[in-house]
Amino acid sequence: MNLKNFFVRKETGNLAELMEEGVPYHVAVIMDGNGRWAKKRGLPRIAGHRAGMESVKSITRAADEIGIRILTLYAFSTENWKRPVQEVDFLMRLPQEFLLMELDTLIKKNVRLQILGDVSALPSHTRESVLEAVDKTASNTGMLLNIALNYGSRAELLAAIKQIAADVRSGSLTIDQINEEAVNSRLLTRGIPDPDLLIRTSGELRLSNFLLWQCAYTELWFTDVLWPDFTKEHFYEAIRAYQKRGRRFGGLK
Repeated sequence: MNLKNFFVRKETGNLAELMEEGVPYHVAVIMDGNGRWAKKRGLPRIAGHRAGMESVKSITRAADEIGIRILTLYAFSTENWKRPVQEVDFLMRLPQEFLLMELDTLIKKNVRLQILGDVSALPSHTRESVLEAVDKTASNTGMLLNIALNYGSRAELLAAIKQIAADVRSGSLTIDQINEEAVNSRLLTRGIPDPDLLIRTSGELRLSNFLLWQCAYTELWFTDVLWPDFTKEHFYEAIRAYQKRGRRFGGLK
């Protein structure tokens, strides 16, 4: 027997079984550990961010292949501006570099790109690049790829609260009409189902100001694997762990 073909068939079978069990509709990922990955290898932190971009490509393709409908990646938080200027400048060029290489593939794969966050505060070259990609993929009907860029959940919630207050003051909304849907409709994720599964790499056990409202009943999966080392096999492992859980949303199964 050709062992190579045997293992290919075995992997394919496992993947088919994973898909048959039902994959989560929306998966969110906190991509953490780029700096530590680089430090372990005696490299500058920016080398870790560049290596992490390869994982973005791999996981985006893996998610699309198994039928996940929404993939949300935490790329740059509102707190990340506190990092050294050289590192921030490099991070602001990565979206442009990623889209230069991958936009044609995203279009071919029918993937729609959306940016979550305050794009007005981004450097012009970053802002123009991501908005062009959003525009070019707007009519795509396949997987939705959300890139959280200059995103912070508290800022998002504050903006929603201010909008609700303004609507109450103008008379277009009454206090009695303030409910979960009123908040949902004013978030950056409006119209998008909450994440079913949140993955965080690198061993840290916190949400880091990411989708705090939306993750109220999201299943959490943590791994010690650093983001540049996170492969599609690790991704499938997280999906399998999710499939074994019983989601009760506060009730009884």
